[in-house]
Amino acid sequence: MKKLIPFVLVAAALTVTAFKVDDPDLRVITRIKQEGFNNSKVMNTLFEMTDVNGPRLTGSAGMKSAEEWAKNKFTEWGLENVHIESWGGFGKGWEIQKCYVAMTAPYYQSLIAVPKAWTPGTNGMISSEAVLVKTDSLSKYKGKLRGKIVVLATGEAYDYVLGFKADATRLTDEDLQKLTVDPHVSDADNARNRGGGGRPFVSRQKVDSFLMAEGVAAVVGMRRGNMGTVFTSNGASRAWDAKPVLPELEMGTEHIYRLERLLDAGKKVNLEMDIKTSFSMADSTEYNVVAEIPGTDKNLKDELVIIGAHMDSWHAATGTTDNATGSAVMMEAMRILKTMKIKPRRTIRIVLWSGEEQGLLGSRGYVKKHFADRKTMKLKPDHELVSAYYNLDNGAGKIRGIYMQSNDAVRPIFEAWLAPFKDLGATTVTLRNTGSTDHISFDEVGIPGFQFIQDPLEYGSRTHHTNMDTYDRVNPNDMMQASVIIASFVYNTAMRDEMIPRKPMPKKQN
Repeated sequence: MKKLIPFVLVAAALTVTAFKVDDPDLRVITRIKQEGFNNSKVMNTLFEMTDVNGPRLTGSAGMKSAEEWAKNKFTEWGLENVHIESWGGFGKGWEIQKCYVAMTAPYYQSLIAVPKAWTPGTNGMISSEAVLVKTDSLSKYKGKLRGKIVVLATGEAYDYVLGFKADATRLTDEDLQKLTVDPHVSDADNARNRGGGGRPFVSRQKVDSFLMAEGVAAVVGMRRGNMGTVFTSNGASRAWDAKPVLPELEMGTEHIYRLERLLDAGKKVNLEMDIKTSFSMADSTEYNVVAEIPGTDKNLKDELVIIGAHMDSWHAATGTTDNATGSAVMMEAMRILKTMKIKPRRTIRIVLWSGEEQGLLGSRGYVKKHFADRKTMKLKPDHELVSAYYNLDNGAGKIRGIYMQSNDAVRPIFEAWLAPFKDLGATTVTLRNTGSTDHISFDEVGIPGFQFIQDPLEYGSRTHHTNMDTYDRVNPNDMMQASVIIASFVYNTAMRDEMIPRKPMPKKQN
């Protein structure tokens, strides 16, 4: 037995060493917490991105202004290789310049409504009788709609439901436990974090063609929302050769239901509106914003730790929780590390994306340009240099953990890195995948890409793609908590001896 002791001790030593490789440096973590909580700039960054720059629909003047602002902010903080980088063509830019809608008969009432993206304006003030159109029987309206403002029937029998639950929620221990025990997740399971709900899809091609042929002046419809919240969407193609469409607005539930009830009862309703939208006829090239903290290890400095979030938004508000919060947190993580004057072994790069709302266009364009083509899986030399990509895009809630994206090998690493933040509520490491945002652009070409688990707060009920997505919906403590956790993950990844383990390479897409 004595002869076995040296072997056992060596094996134990190797085991301890293996586990300690990913133990975080608590002295550095303490400094990150102190800077991130005591000297935070994240809310000021969020204010400048949202209240100052405004909506940031890809292709709009607001987005281009925000890109210049972010570039200047990175330069001010002393980051390097700061630049605005093109990723490809997008189509026509679009933005709202004026939106006024009111009912003038049977009495005057200002109405809550937002133009659908890429729809035209009214070419000045228009005033007309409103007509309720039920789309399952278009033929009966033939010859009766010219010059009228059409109210599309919601088909919901005015089923406004009073809310007895809080709009804002946090993930409970039970919620987090469910994430860890069931790796198979459906879109329905993710509804709380990605907006959820919505009405059954109904094809609009036939309806739009009919209304256009009938000479309708404008269209008013509804997507979903209550208590003055309007969920916005795309109303037309951004392609240069897109077919003409009518001016169309999405209206708040309480207001469109009133119009329906009046029209269903045979009452005369008049509406007036003055909608001005503009299309950019300039070059359709769009961009991402890039900055770095260079690596210092001669053997590892060419390797990359990339963080990012999409800075583009929809147009009804200032795009705060989707996704100025994610962008501001990632910027704050870079500011924290730069202020601490860390010397990372690997290069740390931040990229703020555009075009996410139209299909991850900015991140996919960037990945294709630098790392791999997801359709052919033809890899570029820099593909092997990326250790990991970290993303934040599930609202304004604090971080509760991280999705492993089916990568079992990262579990002990991430569990060790989350340990110092147990008292801040971040404990969960789940094998589950989560989709619909920019980490997918990396994951789908075999680069480890991860999204953090966040408390939903009001994301699905009140802010995601709505006119309520404003600075006021954000909790500063949650933003600071997320900033220090991400700064810690970035630091640990940059300093680790080995790169983050990779899953088997995916197959090319057909």
